[in-house]
Amino acid sequence: MPHTPSAPVILGNEPGSFPHSVLAERHPAIIRQVREAFPYGPAQHRALDALLASCTKGVVEPLPADAHDRARWTAWGMAEYAGRSWYDIPWLWSESYFYRQLLNAVGYFGPGPWQGIDPFRPFKLAELDSQETDEELAALDALSAQDQDQDRALLHGSLWGNRADLGFRLSAVTADAEQPAPGLVADDSETLWSLLPPAGAGTLCLIADNAGRELIPDLLLIAHLLERGRIERAVLHIKPYPYYVSDATTADVLDALRRLTGAQGAAVEYGRILWSAMADGRLIVRAHPFSAAPLPYADMPDDLRAELATAALTIVKGDLNYRRLVGDRLWPPTTPFGDLTAYFPGPVAALRTLKSDVITGLAPDTEAALVAAEGQRWRTGGTHALIQVRP
Repeated sequence: MPHTPSAPVILGNEPGSFPHSVLAERHPAIIRQVREAFPYGPAQHRALDALLASCTKGVVEPLPADAHDRARWTAWGMAEYAGRSWYDIPWLWSESYFYRQLLNAVGYFGPGPWQGIDPFRPFKLAELDSQETDEELAALDALSAQDQDQDRALLHGSLWGNRADLGFRLSAVTADAEQPAPGLVADDSETLWSLLPPAGAGTLCLIADNAGRELIPDLLLIAHLLERGRIERAVLHIKPYPYYVSDATTADVLDALRRLTGAQGAAVEYGRILWSAMADGRLIVRAHPFSAAPLPYADMPDDLRAELATAALTIVKGDLNYRRLVGDRLWPPTTPFGDLTAYFPGPVAALRTLKSDVITGLAPDTEAALVAAEGQRWRTGGTHALIQVRP
């Protein structure tokens, strides 16, 4: 990232820090949950036990010699980090590699009967089939027919993701103003809409984050933009394999579409729009290998860079993708978002709820209000969000 200040890369070796808690507590819990979610056999149980020992007390182990993506992970840093503690290497890398090793442990890449079985699927389906999802889809019927109201509601639905209380209603700006610190810490939504004019003819790229109740509002936003003619085409970038427990794959997109088309009211119409758009090529699902890379988007390969350069706008969803967009570093919160995304090949917007320490682009008074009200808890609690745009 040229012409930007340096900041320390986030590691997981500081006890009490959020990254340390993910490595020391969340990852072992995920291993236990996955182990209990399926009747895996002794081979999978042994591999999961070995991964648990490795990621809590051991060191990073290289992928097996016959792994189909060993060369790719070697290029991504495996040779450099193998043999080192999970805590002493970049947190983004250790998190990503943990999920790749978890898939290896359960036999996802085969060959064998567990090949292609998503270890997180039970959790995804439970959320997708929940009463909360029913309620959120029913709320679509109450949206105002006014274009501006629908724009705002669906954008905020995508922003807040699975926050059920905020999913499909207009944000309470007046309530926000009464709070000691704003819920929306940065809001470039006017700039975002200026890049998607009412008679737009360009392509929207949306780099998705989670499946289930977060993916559905992403799809609803795409359907709305296609139906209103604000975009001609959408490319939905998802993960090439299960990743970070809930990240969206092609199977999750199809599950979400079936959920919409099997619902009632306005949700069905949105589902039909999306189904038709996929069938005629106006909505394309893309699973680029770099979507699951342990690297910042500044290091994206040339083919992905060329593709994103053609988009009228790329929307980058979620916390993990934000870390990859600006770099997983401890930037001063007032570091300009535009400076850190100057490398991006076209206009880019970040929609993100705050669930990790990385943050950029805040006004000084906003940062001061957040710290005064909550200390540093505002960075990781998921109670604040942002819409940041670099045209």
